[in-house]
Amino acid sequence: MHILIPDNLDKAGLALLSKAEGVTIQAAAKMSREEVLAAIPDADALIIRSATKVDRTMMQAAPKLKLVGRAGVGVDNVDLAAATELGIVVMNAPDGNTVATAELALGLMLALARHIPAADASMKAGQWERKAYMGVELRGKTLGLIGFGRVGRAVAKRAAAFEMTIIAYDPFIPAEVATNMGVKLVTLDELLATADFISLHAQPSPENHNLINAQTLAKMKKGVRIVNDSRGSLIDEAALAEAIKAGQVAGAALDVYQQEPPEANNPLIGLPGVIHTPHLGASTLEAQDEVAVQIAQQTLDALFKGEYRNVVNPDVLSKKR
Repeated sequence: MHILIPDNLDKAGLALLSKAEGVTIQAAAKMSREEVLAAIPDADALIIRSATKVDRTMMQAAPKLKLVGRAGVGVDNVDLAAATELGIVVMNAPDGNTVATAELALGLMLALARHIPAADASMKAGQWERKAYMGVELRGKTLGLIGFGRVGRAVAKRAAAFEMTIIAYDPFIPAEVATNMGVKLVTLDELLATADFISLHAQPSPENHNLINAQTLAKMKKGVRIVNDSRGSLIDEAALAEAIKAGQVAGAALDVYQQEPPEANNPLIGLPGVIHTPHLGASTLEAQDEVAVQIAQQTLDALFKGEYRNVVNPDVLSKKR
């Protein structure tokens, strides 16, 4: 079995694949689209991260391709409809970067509440402006989580230690799951009107594209602070910029963007009150090790044992029976 890995995969995952009998691998830190298209006809499996876009053309060029494995959670860079039509299984590794993403959300929240990046920049410029960076505490504030899956729950667990009141909106989660964690499930409108901090942890879909828009921003409590290390498609960036300028939103901390890297004219880049990081949600040594090992093992189990886990296009499995 030949496995193509066009993105940088942690060495622990590569080691696992290299030791497997009956496996050859072709790996590179970064392959261009042209290089992937040239190599993929020989591939039985493709393991990617977020950089490689797997579209219909690429999959049609791979007659032997049985599966695509995403070392991470999001699969918005894979054409799932085409994969299902072509009988190709798409799997992700949803557990490995949960803690890393949750910790970054809390880090962004604290940085936003206490103006840490701006104060740091001020000190490096030789200034001493204590009064300019008056912040707020997390204690006693209401945190609204949009999305209460793995990462949302991990954020809730950690935010509870800061003595925050936690509410969540997720139409796919049973109320008792939240209740058991001391979290109240609410409607989206109730969350928007109540939360002092809003942290986004929903998976992208046509239904929630630009979920944070001019209308939903207008429903929020004045002075709300917004954190997003989920997916950039959840936020209408122009609308958020206008809400910050108008004072409706006190600030935002963003790790993800509609287009990555953001365009030079992105209205949020350089806007006072906005903290930026370059999609670092899963960028910890531990997370990269875990997702690499998880997707490598899942790929081997699928190829050699017919065992499929964390399949994101489950309809394709009926074609394999």
